[in-house]
Amino acid sequence: MENIIIKKATLNDISLLQEIGRHTFYETFSGSNTKDNIQKYLDESFSSAKLTSELTDPNAEFYFAILDNKVTGYLKLNFGQSQTELKDDKAVEIERIYVLKEFHGKEVGQILFGKAIQIAKQKNADYVWLGVWEENPRAIRFYRKNGFIEFDKHVFKLGNTGQTDIMMKLIIKSI
Repeated sequence: MENIIIKKATLNDISLLQEIGRHTFYETFSGSNTKDNIQKYLDESFSSAKLTSELTDPNAEFYFAILDNKVTGYLKLNFGQSQTELKDDKAVEIERIYVLKEFHGKEVGQILFGKAIQIAKQKNADYVWLGVWEENPRAIRFYRKNGFIEFDKHVFKLGNTGQTDIMMKLIIKSI
């Protein structure tokens, strides 16, 4: 998929970010969660106020993967104190890599991952880390294939339920 363009999201892209964020999250997780919990997460995580706050945070960045003028997926990175957990200045958190199902297996996730590593290297990070739901074997395989190792677990709140995420990291100097 050599025609994929990576574009940094700006405040002008809030509606596009809401659309791709809601769509990919729903596709990925709606089959395994209650409708109420999914809706609560979508409403909170992709509200205009929340996305405005994240897009204006100097320690958070969003990137779109675009193919033929269509957003096929996106990446969210967090740095420093904006990381959801570790808050390590020598780390970069990949909070989200989401790709529309119709583009799974077409290198979109790999290209977004490559962008994350490029940015982590530019920031002289020692490692990249993320949390991935223990019941998302496709994502776990993707990260393992790319050299991530498990180092901990944490609870991710989805509506009124707690779900276990596997925390994984990749040492930058190893790639």
